[in-house]
Amino acid sequence: MSQVTHHTTAPEDRISISQKIVYGMGSFVNQFAGAAMGQLIMVLNLGLGVNPAVVGLIGAFPRLLDAFSDPLIGYSSDNTRTKYGRRKPWIFFGALFSGTLLALMFQLHRGHSEGFYFWYVLGSQCLFVIAFACFSIPWLALGYEMTPDYHERTRLQAFASFFAQPVWMIAPWVFLVISSKDLVFEGTITLWQHTLTLFPKFVIHTGFTDIVHGARVVAILVGVFVTVFGILPAFFNKEIYANLPKPEKEKGALNVIKDIWNNCLTSFKCGPFVQLCTVTFLIFNGFMVASAFTAYVVFFYCFGHQPTMDSMYQHGGALLGWFGMFSAICTAFGAIPLTTWISTKLGKRKTFLITMSLAIFGYVLKWVGYNQEHPYLLLIAAPFLAFHLGSLFTLVCSMIADVCDLDELQTGTRREGMFSGIYWWIQKLGMAGASLLSGILINMTGFKQELGLAQSAHALFYMRVFDVGIPIITSLIAIYVIMTFDISEDQAYDIRKQLEAKRGKT
Repeated sequence: MSQVTHHTTAPEDRISISQKIVYGMGSFVNQFAGAAMGQLIMVLNLGLGVNPAVVGLIGAFPRLLDAFSDPLIGYSSDNTRTKYGRRKPWIFFGALFSGTLLALMFQLHRGHSEGFYFWYVLGSQCLFVIAFACFSIPWLALGYEMTPDYHERTRLQAFASFFAQPVWMIAPWVFLVISSKDLVFEGTITLWQHTLTLFPKFVIHTGFTDIVHGARVVAILVGVFVTVFGILPAFFNKEIYANLPKPEKEKGALNVIKDIWNNCLTSFKCGPFVQLCTVTFLIFNGFMVASAFTAYVVFFYCFGHQPTMDSMYQHGGALLGWFGMFSAICTAFGAIPLTTWISTKLGKRKTFLITMSLAIFGYVLKWVGYNQEHPYLLLIAAPFLAFHLGSLFTLVCSMIADVCDLDELQTGTRREGMFSGIYWWIQKLGMAGASLLSGILINMTGFKQELGLAQSAHALFYMRVFDVGIPIITSLIAIYVIMTFDISEDQAYDIRKQLEAKRGKT
């Protein structure tokens, strides 16, 4: 390892703990909406009998719409001037409307045609993704500009990643909740031949008549959470660049479109930014494709020997819940702190190479952990898989903030909103493809919902291959891409020094 110069964060560049916590609440919302929807959307196939490929199409089209709206929202946020700031009005109204739309999306009842479910959920989701982008894009941009310090940016994003982890403790239980009339918590897990008692057995009566009823009720609760926690950054976070002079631009729709287009072209000329977009595209969307298989593998491979479907869902849902909770704990208290600490010692790029290598090892262990005799062996993979998305967004979001400084030095404009919009435009294009591809791949494995517990060995094998193999391949390509990222710690501080000189600061 080459020698790295270490810089100390100045007191005036530090963000208070309270500010980090409030910003972290936005991260909770940013993750929770998508994670809960990923669980709730399964009701279309497993509760209402909608074909998996149709479900994939429902997920794909709104993401395409969302993707193309992101740069427009980012551009609008950059150019908004109000007494409340550039970002806060967008964050407030985005959280309010997206929470409402998410609740309405799953107010479904049995007895309708597949076409009805398709158009209702598709239309609801199209409106939702635009409303949610009005929250998420300005919220992300706010995080890029809250501090000018190289290391404090990583610490802020570490807080954001940390506060996202409760989502992954809650979300894996969503399907178990909506599919159960009575939630039976045994309080025990079996590892090999040893049974561990975690807490006494207790039962919670949900009152749900079926999985469709459960989805309706839980969707309302999720919508309330999205609204309540989403508006907190709008009230309490501080904007450093809230009072920038109003940009001088030619009026008219055509001039606005031209300006957005020029902003996009300028962004794609920034090599480090393109690298970060590519790396996130590969890792995040590889994860998204693979994650569509995880529930199917747990249900139909690990617990396919259960006597009934209800029993399979009960046992499989419990394993998914424990795995998700343990993974979130490992991410919050292991992967994120370690990523942040290593980054201050070795820099962000080298830290990325280390943490992604650990994640790849975790996927190898996941293959081993899919064990029909000892299904809870899957937990051994969690500490390593925690580095996959935990370190990705901690490091990449911090690196994008450094790119924003480089861009200001080159263009003379603060464009955090545009960068966050384009960044997520690219990711959501990938998510649209991932949603569509996952539905197609599930069909290609030979999985048939009507077979129930009698799925073929061919289908069960290829579901595991896709679940483990896809993220390994995409992560290896991402490691190759990031190896030439060239904004080091010294370069970041030099860019800041030049910016402050241009702004007339001492």
